[in-house]
Order: sequence, then C-alpha cells, then structure tokens
Amino acid sequence: MSEVQLSRRGKGGPSRGRMFRALAAAGAVGAVAAGLLGGGAPASAATPDNNGRGVVLNLFQWTWDSVAAECASTIGDAGFGYVQVSPPAEHIQGDTWWTSYQPVSYQVESKLGTRAEFANMVQTCNGVGVEVIADAVINHTTGAGQSGYGTAGSWYAEDDFPDYSAQDFNDCRENISDYSDRWEVQNCRLVGLQDLRTSSGYVQQKIADYLDDLVSLGVAGFRIDASKHVPAADLEAIKSRMVNSDVYWVHEVIGAAGEPITEDEYLGSGDSHEFDYARQLEHDFDARIANLRYIGDNKLPSDRAGVFVSNHDTERNGESMSYQWGAKYTLANTFMLSWPYGSPTVYSGYEFSDFDSGAPGATAASVDDAECDSGAWTCEQRWHEIQGMVGFNNTVGDAEVTRWWDDGGNHIAYGRGDKGYVAINNNGHEVSRTYSSDLPAGDYCDVIASGDCTQTVTVASDGTFTATLPAYGALSLHVGAPAGSTPVPGDGDDDEAGDVSVSVRAETTWGQDVRVVGNHGALGSWDPAAGVVLSASDYPRWTGTVDLPAGTAFEYKYVKYDDGTAVWESGGNRVATVGPDGSLELSDTWRD
Repeated sequence: MSEVQLSRRGKGGPSRGRMFRALAAAGAVGAVAAGLLGGGAPASAATPDNNGRGVVLNLFQWTWDSVAAECASTIGDAGFGYVQVSPPAEHIQGDTWWTSYQPVSYQVESKLGTRAEFANMVQTCNGVGVEVIADAVINHTTGAGQSGYGTAGSWYAEDDFPDYSAQDFNDCRENISDYSDRWEVQNCRLVGLQDLRTSSGYVQQKIADYLDDLVSLGVAGFRIDASKHVPAADLEAIKSRMVNSDVYWVHEVIGAAGEPITEDEYLGSGDSHEFDYARQLEHDFDARIANLRYIGDNKLPSDRAGVFVSNHDTERNGESMSYQWGAKYTLANTFMLSWPYGSPTVYSGYEFSDFDSGAPGATAASVDDAECDSGAWTCEQRWHEIQGMVGFNNTVGDAEVTRWWDDGGNHIAYGRGDKGYVAINNNGHEVSRTYSSDLPAGDYCDVIASGDCTQTVTVASDGTFTATLPAYGALSLHVGAPAGSTPVPGDGDDDEAGDVSVSVRAETTWGQDVRVVGNHGALGSWDPAAGVVLSASDYPRWTGTVDLPAGTAFEYKYVKYDDGTAVWESGGNRVATVGPDGSLELSDTWRD
C-alpha cells in the first residue's frame, strides 16, 4: 500500500563564502555548491547529515507524545540524527495500521495525536539534536466507495473531500492490474485508493502547501509515499511550488524486475530507497554473508540511496527480514550500520500476528502511547547492539573499507580505515580468529557485546587482535569507544547541562523579534522559525538562555524575524563553546 523512502536534510551555518549542497527543486540531479553571501539562510545538504549524525530511526505508529518522550530519554543520547514518524494527516478511522495511509484531509490531526502535540514533538526532538522526517502520503486519498468522518471530524465520500472533488482525481477508475504498463501504474487506483490528478496545478499547490505547513512546524524532510505511482515530473513540479523547495525528500519506489518505472527516475527531486538492498540482506543472511562484500553493486549510487533492513511494508509481506528473525536481524542491522553504502534507517515497530494488525491499543481513532517495557513494541533503538552501532556509524564517517576477510561462507570481517573494525558470525556455532585491522594499538570496548564496556579487546601495535565470536554474534570496535569509556551514550552519567546566557543589542521595527539560530538542534538547526526567541524586556538589548550540554562547540547568528520573514545579520557565523561546567555568556551587537 505504501512505498517507503527516507527524508532528511543536513544543516550548515550561513557563513560568507562557505559551500553547501542544495537539492535541486526540479530537474537537476545531485549536489549544487552554493556560496552564501551576506548572511543568507543556509541550504539543505543533498546527503543526510545532522552534525555528523546520519542514522535515521523510523518509529512506526508511535504517537507524537511517545516520540517526544523517546527523543528526550533515548534517541538524542543514542546518537541518532533523525526520527521518521508515521503520516501526520487526518485519515480514515480504524484500528489497522494502514488507515494512516488513507488520508482524508491535510489537517495535522490523526490517531497519533493533535497538531499541538506534533509541534511539541518536533520541538522536543530538535532540542536534543534530533531532526524529524515525516511520512507524506500525497499520491491518493482514501478508498473509492468509502464515506464517513476522518480522525479530525471531516466528512468524506468518494468524490467529496475537504480539499478535493471529482475533477481532482485521475479519470481511470480501475485498480492497477498490469505493473508493466507505466500509464496504468501512474493513473489508475492503487488497491482501490482514489488516485490524485497530480498533473493538475491545483492539486500540486495543495500538496506543496501541506508540506510547507509541516516544514513551518519544524519538519526537516519527507519520505514520499508511493512515489512510483506519481510521474517523476509531477513530483518535481510539486516540489518547485514549495516555499521550502530545498527541503530533503526521499522516495518510496518499490522497483521490480521487468517493470518500466525505476528508482533513478526520481532523483530529480530527492533520493530513493534501495529496496534491493533489503532483499539482498534477507537472501544473504539466509545463505552466506560473504556475498555482502558486493551489496552496493548494480544499485543506486550510494549517496542517493536510502537503505534499511526492514520497514512496515516489507516486514509484513516477507520481502525483508524482521524482528522475527531474532539474532540474524540484529546482525543485519550491525552490517547496515557499519557498511558504507546508502543512508541507513533503523526500523522500530511492534509485534504483530497478521498483516493488518494495528499498533498495541489501537482503536478507530487513537493509538496507545508506546511502552518499551510492555514487550509489544520492538524498540530496537534501545538495544545496546543498535546503540553501539549508531555510535560506530557516527565515528567512522566516510572511512573506506579496508582489510576485508571472509571464510567463503558466514564469517566476515572488515575495517573502516583506522576508525573502526567489525566481525560478524552468521553461524550456529562460535568462531575464533586473529583479525588484522588498521586500528591504533590499545584497549577497546566491544560495543556489540554490552552497553557498559564490560568486554574489551586489546589491539596490538601491528593492528592484530584475537577474539571469539558467539553463535550468531558479532564484534565491533571503534576509536570513539576506548576501554574505560561509555561507548553507548546514555548508559553512563548524563553530560552536565548548562544554560547559555544570550544577550545581543539590536534595534528592530514594529512586529520583529530577535532570535538566535545555529547549527545545533537547540538553536533551531539554522531554521529561523525554530530559533530561540529572545526577550525584549531590556530593549534594545535582547536576552535569553539556551540549553546546551557542557563542552558543546557550536556556530550561531542572530535573525530578525517577523511572520515568516527572516533578516539575517551580516558576516560569518559566530562560534562559541560551552564551558566544561556548562556555563557560557554571549554578549553581542547586531551586525548590519
């Protein structure tokens, strides 16, 4: 029913002469370098990167309040850069998961929460450095022949919706039956759902306005559902109509052999998820993982591919691995988070007994808040193996693969330059070996074995070390987790928090406020709408505080803001570092 792809944007400060990559609004593929002069707003990066943290966490069917609480308690400390949430739009009532993918209107009122709860969730996640990706359902509305009231109380019928009527749907009223027919796939109904006429300027603008509304609430990017069923040119036109046309998109294009529509057609407006990656993981972990060395072959370019072990569709239709695979599922996530292909998404859903099963406690109009201690929610983001590998991914960055070794079957090992090393045993028995790495000599935490560094490995001066891997087990070492450290953020004492005192002298016109904006989530991640609003109680001096952890180095600038219009101060980014005791006082003067 849905086709999944990730959405994210990276952030950078608006320094004079600094280069950024911006997604093309239409047509152009790849990154465009842009020198931002005179304090202009920063552009989005073409590859997902949130201050060096690139892993996405997909919290499927989590309520907005639950996502907010998980950001504050776990996701930020664990090192995730992004959280992907289920579609934030009014939809039909029902307790199955797929009701979220049958929209009624573009009101941000769903069984997962209210608009106010959604906005609070985004702000909470941004405050701990985690950006939000929204699943966007824009190919269709609800099913033909259905009528009733949506989750926000809106009436709908087959050709009668709050935003659309009969002329806004494609003329084909039949279900798709031949996936080798491009026209049919992109103009007829997907499993009976009303197919929007996305070639229409009116429909394009409605969709663009909806996406812009979510951006105004702080959303950083979008997973575009069912992109294959919309012509690529229509999606490019929709994106070009957005005020925020540089926001990150990633497309769900479930390609299959012999079909005319392919993932790379959609790179003009965003990245695409590489479904063959998940398919190969399933095949190789069921056969021999030595083949994983070639997992990037004959697929999308790495910097345009979103990858995952599982998602809400593939875990149900058997197209990928799932939590039901047990230890092998953990190993597949270990590989994904350690191998330099694509942009990885960790999936976290709930246990289910059949394809249609809704989230635990789901009713026609609501879902219970997620409870990781209940056993019903899978909560992969809390597994120490996952957290350890998120830290590994953040540490090794784009370091190349070195010293690949395999036994021809189900025991593999490889380095990531001199930054990290991983070994994986996909056998039902333990294995022992002396491995050769490029790691500096020293003692390291095995971040797979535990979350508290109780198991360490000594690397000799020549880079070798000897280790025994348990059945269906792995080992992971990286330079960010030396012995004696806390390799999994959040398992040890919290970083000392501090209130940064901010003061700037700035004269404004009626209606303007002054905000401090920067490259940290607590500073809005360069989004003026999400920046910290300062108080004018001592005008013309504007004052306030920002919560940033001790030792945080950050960049910032001041913005005069009035109803969506931002005026940036001139000059390069200001830079500062929070003191080790959590204290810092900023006293500045606006630069014209």
